[in-house]
Amino acid sequence: MDPSEPSHVTGKFFIVISHSFLFRAQHSTHALPTKGGTRYSDHIDLQEVEALASLMTFKLAIADVPFGGAKGGVKVDPRKLSEGELERVTRRYTMELIKKGFIGAAVDCLGPDMGTDEQVMTWIKDTYQNVKGETDINSEGCCTGKFIRQGGIAGRTESTGLGVYYAIRELLNSKSFMQKVNGGELGIAGKSFTFQGFGNVGYWAAKFVEQDGGRVTTIVEWDCAIHKEDGFNVEHVKQYMRENKSLIGYDDCDEIEIKNPTSFLEKKVDFLVPAATEKSIHKQNAERIQCKAIFEGANGPTTYAAEEILLKRGIICAPDLLVNGGGVTCSYFEWLKNIDHVSPGKMTKKFDENSQLKLLSLMGYTEMDDQVKGADEIDIVYSALDETMTNAVHANWQYAIDNDLNFRDACLVNAMMKIYNHFKECGISM
Repeated sequence: MDPSEPSHVTGKFFIVISHSFLFRAQHSTHALPTKGGTRYSDHIDLQEVEALASLMTFKLAIADVPFGGAKGGVKVDPRKLSEGELERVTRRYTMELIKKGFIGAAVDCLGPDMGTDEQVMTWIKDTYQNVKGETDINSEGCCTGKFIRQGGIAGRTESTGLGVYYAIRELLNSKSFMQKVNGGELGIAGKSFTFQGFGNVGYWAAKFVEQDGGRVTTIVEWDCAIHKEDGFNVEHVKQYMRENKSLIGYDDCDEIEIKNPTSFLEKKVDFLVPAATEKSIHKQNAERIQCKAIFEGANGPTTYAAEEILLKRGIICAPDLLVNGGGVTCSYFEWLKNIDHVSPGKMTKKFDENSQLKLLSLMGYTEMDDQVKGADEIDIVYSALDETMTNAVHANWQYAIDNDLNFRDACLVNAMMKIYNHFKECGISM
């Protein structure tokens, strides 16, 4: 295709803007805006974008986030570009989306993904505002994952990892789940965990698990894996990784593996959290995985063939569509903040403080001013994410039990039924 001639195609299941190296696909517009990440990768193609857009539809439905699914990206390796080149690519991509009507707070809200960060999302927002800002009062909501000063929201950085933690916490406190996996006493405390990937998702999930009493005994990165039976100090490991850009040379551990780091996925542990790349657990290593359950923090870390083997062995996979939904849920909160034009809690924080102080005064407690405060933005984000993830986990696990389905199939069937019922209520489906 001629790079100077982008096309706008409406298919049976997708509305697609396709360029030789610029892509955006909207899978379902049953709810608007559509929502999905923006991926910068030299391996991206139209089929991948369409597949990921369809998965976004189901992920959003599982968490009851009222968006349709979308996905997009640019076929480029951002590590090989200067900051100026990356900015020009981003602004050109945004202009193509604007020309085709594929971006806007009411149309299609972009988010970060592989190869994109707060800076890229802020460039997208700035480009859109410069073109559409005078006619679109909600222009700031055209994308999420921005710098906080540019309309972002507190808690977005850790939201995916925090969502993974909430999913783990709720399932490990479920009697039926723990009986199914033979997990012992309820709760995270005392359980051992392996984390594959110690980037944004894996680090934050491990940090919250550690705070709740769990032992992070194995950490697997792309170039190195480390193991410590008594459990790592998560913050100490992360600090070493920040300073050295790798875990190679980390000495506060019992074992270290450089030649074949992924072999440490096979170490005996209570629960495994793959939070790195796709297809980490496959038919070649599934027989050797020694855990009671898997919580998928990454997208697609377990292949279909591997899950068939794991299920026969009694190992349950809590699917990515449910477990790593914290990021897009927090993006929904950021979008709400942008179209509300006010930070969550700003209108009520002082009123809540004064109400609590007045109640304490009536009870005879005085001079409590320094101990009482209303909810900040991050308090509300954490609370709302907790509520969303908790409801989604319990609803989908119960759906699996009631319908005698494995966990992944239950999540997909439940999501599809929600979308089907939406169309049925609108008179479109029968």
